[in-house]
Amino acid sequence: MKRFEEFKIKKQLYNALTDLGFDEATPIQEESYSPILGGFDFVGIAQTGTGKTIAFLLPILQDLKYSEQLSPRVLILVPTRELVIQIVEEIEKLTPYITIRILGVYGGSNIKKQKLALAEGIDIVVATPRRLYDLALANALKLKTIKKLIIDEVDIMLDFGYKTQIKNILELLPRKRQNILFSATMTTYVDVLINDFLVNPVRKTISLSGTPLDTIQQSCYAVPNFYTKANLLNILLQDREEHNKVLVFVATKANADRLFETLDFEQEMAVIHAGKEQNHRTKSKEKFTDGTCRILIATDVISRGIDIEKISTVVSFDTPFYAENHIHRIGRTGRAGNQGKAILLYSEKEEALKDAIETLMNYTIPQIALPDTLEISNELTPEELGPLFPEDLEDNLEDVKEGSAFHEKSAKNSKEKVKKKSYQQTLKERFKKPLRRGDKIQNKRKKKKKR
Repeated sequence: MKRFEEFKIKKQLYNALTDLGFDEATPIQEESYSPILGGFDFVGIAQTGTGKTIAFLLPILQDLKYSEQLSPRVLILVPTRELVIQIVEEIEKLTPYITIRILGVYGGSNIKKQKLALAEGIDIVVATPRRLYDLALANALKLKTIKKLIIDEVDIMLDFGYKTQIKNILELLPRKRQNILFSATMTTYVDVLINDFLVNPVRKTISLSGTPLDTIQQSCYAVPNFYTKANLLNILLQDREEHNKVLVFVATKANADRLFETLDFEQEMAVIHAGKEQNHRTKSKEKFTDGTCRILIATDVISRGIDIEKISTVVSFDTPFYAENHIHRIGRTGRAGNQGKAILLYSEKEEALKDAIETLMNYTIPQIALPDTLEISNELTPEELGPLFPEDLEDNLEDVKEGSAFHEKSAKNSKEKVKKKSYQQTLKERFKKPLRRGDKIQNKRKKKKKR
């Protein structure tokens, strides 16, 4: 590996890296530094936990010179509030010896305070798409001065239903800019986005998404339903020494709340998902990070990008709908040379999803027999009484057909005569919210069919 002292890097940045204990660059950091610093459009595909954040921050900070300009020059878009906060913290750690003005903006926080902070002058804005667009429409944020656009976790960004917001934001940015995309997987949406607005980008792929991590001991259990899974988890998590810091992934907000109410470890648990207020989400993450709580129940809102140290065990309570998400989930443990455990619980309905995960990894997850003491429940949740995510699956399969375009055909080019929409209708469409967030399910509103 290349050492940071071999990089073309200013002393202030190098000293900050030394203070943080960083000596050698990871492969994605080494591969991305020169192309980004050289001003090329760049696409980086790398697994969770490979140092992607520092990979794009280092060359940006190296190139960013002191300025008293009020409008920002660098825009970083991410899918979640937690990732905004984390990247702002990373920038602050890298810039103790450099004068840089940074602001993180996201929904669920006071927009007036964000407007005031922007008015004082900012160099780098880290934002979720919807809040950024709100600020731009309110003329609190001028985007025509942006020189570098970074979209992190771009595949999840599109899966969270931000396609419309990203397209609107791109229309407000200057054409002449450097575009930098980072992702853990290459999906149809990402490929179309790259072809749509990047100019001859440099592409670097580090570690295939399907590669199982050597530091993680995987196992799986065949369990019939939600409440039997909860009973099994109650048995497994009694071993507090082996499972001392446990991240439990579920598919939906409803399952997260339901599991929190069902498990026997109330004083040791916290829950986090998109339906919770920002203060609750922040406190839950802090309690899990500092060890105040041992078990964190979460949807995939934090399966990417959030760096929590020394997680002993990752439990996929619901088998992820997309096989790649299994890699991102278990990537939360077994980091920095530590050993970790990953437990997958799957029902009969989820068996095909488990098979897809094993095919992707080219690895058969060892199956463990259910404990003799396990109580098998006959109670079913409302979701278990119906097919597996029927509406979301239907929408998603429709969206991922080959040849789908990122830009929809404009009304003026359509042969169908389109009724002109009112200003209020246009606003509602632009600010429409996804129906659900989570396990890489495309969120969009279904159009009502005329009868």
